[in-house]
Amino acid sequence: MSAALQYDFRSDTVTRPTAAMRAAMAQAEVGDDVFGDDPTVKRLEQRLAEWLGKEAGLFVPSGTQSNLVALMAHCERGDEYIVGQQAHCYRWEAGGAAVLGSIQPQPIEHQPDGTLALAQIEAAIKADDPHFARTRLLALENTFGGKILPLAYVEQATALARRHGLACHLDGARVFNAAVALGQPVATLAHPFDTVSVCLSKGLGAPVGSVLVGTAALIAKGRRLRKMLGGGLRQVGILAAAGLYALEHNVTRLADDHANARALAEGLHALPGLSVVAPDTNIVFVDVEQRYANAFAAHLEQHGIGITSAYGATRQRWVTHLDVDERAIEYALATAQDFFARQA
Repeated sequence: MSAALQYDFRSDTVTRPTAAMRAAMAQAEVGDDVFGDDPTVKRLEQRLAEWLGKEAGLFVPSGTQSNLVALMAHCERGDEYIVGQQAHCYRWEAGGAAVLGSIQPQPIEHQPDGTLALAQIEAAIKADDPHFARTRLLALENTFGGKILPLAYVEQATALARRHGLACHLDGARVFNAAVALGQPVATLAHPFDTVSVCLSKGLGAPVGSVLVGTAALIAKGRRLRKMLGGGLRQVGILAAAGLYALEHNVTRLADDHANARALAEGLHALPGLSVVAPDTNIVFVDVEQRYANAFAAHLEQHGIGITSAYGATRQRWVTHLDVDERAIEYALATAQDFFARQA
């Protein structure tokens, strides 16, 4: 039987609110957000919009809904958005854009660094012809699999989109990780985009919620779409207070997660049978030789270490966050070292 989960590296979504965050939630001033009178929600929306250099914000229950609202705000039925083949708003959101928005995705393969080749983006843009879906939007993701999109690339890709009359959306679920790692204001990363989705419940440590920011007109349209999609909430200031606390206390500390990810990657890379790419931020991918894969995954589970794995356990994903500290890294590496010592 597996041991109880002691250290959870499956995702930064597993973080739990601290006592201080819970206290902020308990003390939150609330109102009915559908009527527009929850002051804590308003503060959260305004805070993030200003921080990212946008006109307005919209609090939603999840990053999936935030992306869907953005796609539907930019595109009408029969329109198309260009997106990465492995992007969250294409691959991991249950086909919502197509099913609920009647929006056609045009996926493009990612380059090794997480970018989409500019030539492929341009080739995917459809001519204004009744035979084709109308290309309306370019959607990028930063970070992507923990990789930071280069600033110069983002400028080039969004400029290309603009030349063809396309709008630009950023799935910035972990955009604060990118900003902290680069030492850049988050507004710099958000500037080239019309809309940006920011997740509060990943590395920032809130229990739930995302905020979509953008122009006042797009966010006004998004508010109607949120209602249509079942996202109208009432005394949700209790949750917004967690987001405000996260923004005030958990942004700069993302650097700790990045340092822990580097230490984890270096330690695992030193072991036989494992290949690790140095992480940009807080996500570490580990390729495990087939002969060790299943046994190593089982060994980690038996010792209370949670990870995600795929391809017959030959690729593992480890994510660092505020609930795994240096002691967790040391324990994980000792557990891995013990496994490979037994294989000698």
